[in-house]
Amino acid sequence: MDRLILLRHGKAERDSASGDDFDRRLDDRGAVESAAMAERLADLGLVPDLVLVSPSARTRETWTAAAPAFPRAAFRVERSLYHAEESTVRELAETAGETSGTVMIVGHNPGLQDLVIRLLAEGSAPQTLIARAHGAFPPSAAAVFLFDAVGRPSYDGLFFPKD
Repeated sequence: MDRLILLRHGKAERDSASGDDFDRRLDDRGAVESAAMAERLADLGLVPDLVLVSPSARTRETWTAAAPAFPRAAFRVERSLYHAEESTVRELAETAGETSGTVMIVGHNPGLQDLVIRLLAEGSAPQTLIARAHGAFPPSAAAVFLFDAVGRPSYDGLFFPKD
């Protein structure tokens, strides 16, 4: 894997009709911000080859909103991404990265935020950037990392929907 893009699902409804967290859907703002973030990434040339998506309603809808910006990206739903811890997210990304140059993960906090903070620290990012990621990784936020030949990360972008 040359590049990893971590995209948090868009803003979702507080409660689903079923009462199950898994079934929570995007609200209108979430759909708009997810599409806008994808367009922003694509405009910067940050385009995934493969997208791994958590199976929850809100992450699948985030990918539906984002997909038009990445028409050539392959995607698959990964059951283990639902509320995955940072280590699981990283392992899935690394495995996918064995055959794809740029991998995108569409998932959830706290796992995504924890991984963003860890990769920033491993890549010796400035403390102010680590503090910003530690303070928040809101819905529709994205973090991008490059990886060298031995798998060391370096910061390539941190994008919040209100920026």
